[in-house]
Amino acid sequence: MAAKKKPAQTQLHLVAAAWTLTNYPSAEKQWSWEKKVKAAKEAGFVGMSAGADPALAQVLRQHQMALVGGVDVGEVGEAEPKLRAFKEAGAVHINIQLCDHDTPVAKAVPVARKVMQAGKALGLKPAIEWHRDTVTETPEKAMALAAQYEKRYREPLRMNFDHSHPAIIKQLRPANYWERIAEYRLDLLLKSEMIHFRTFTGSHCQTPITRGRGKLDRDFVLWRDNFLQPMLAAWLKAAKKGQELWAVVELGPQGSGYALECFPDVWQDAIVARAEIEQVWRGLAK
Repeated sequence: MAAKKKPAQTQLHLVAAAWTLTNYPSAEKQWSWEKKVKAAKEAGFVGMSAGADPALAQVLRQHQMALVGGVDVGEVGEAEPKLRAFKEAGAVHINIQLCDHDTPVAKAVPVARKVMQAGKALGLKPAIEWHRDTVTETPEKAMALAAQYEKRYREPLRMNFDHSHPAIIKQLRPANYWERIAEYRLDLLLKSEMIHFRTFTGSHCQTPITRGRGKLDRDFVLWRDNFLQPMLAAWLKAAKKGQELWAVVELGPQGSGYALECFPDVWQDAIVARAEIEQVWRGLAK
């Protein structure tokens, strides 16, 4: 009798944001793609999130690292060519920032549909991000987009949640981070295969991971224990056999409006965040 195959395990793939390494360590001495990719791999990341840059894609392939895409799509006609560029670059999961903050939801629905159709045709998995300055700028608009899409096309809309955005809009408090966030289409979150992890408070869309001297920042600990842990626990409980979650440690660099001048080295903080997130996952996935 042939040996039974072991059940496929759920997996968390932690990805670095190429954005974090913008002008790193300085604009004058910015690392090459080779050095950035090598540093990410040495830090334990399994890939990088970026645009469809052929040079980066080649370096990632050489180091057996994955590319997770990211691009904005504002019109129906942009969907196919932009996604095709990621197909050529070797990505499967692509984060989509859809339309603009003032785009009516009804006008954004056909654009979202074209993104999903193009993705299916190309064998890709695009996901619409919850993000300010897009049609999903507020939780209400994001939920309306998902609801109208489902009503019109009779299927759920694949979405990528970056909860730092609704968290500051609703000015959440640590004690109810997960309770409040779970109100926002938990069903779609639990089916998702892609997510952005950025530390937040109810007033700040990004906070430090450390105090700059190795110790964890208090706000990071509150985020880890009140959001990350219950979120991953809920996802794991609902996950199907073999389901994967691609998680981008989404920390903005200095000059982006996310990292403040007083923050410690953001790349070093991203490395610490990756290890902390993995530790939480391992504890839950036992």
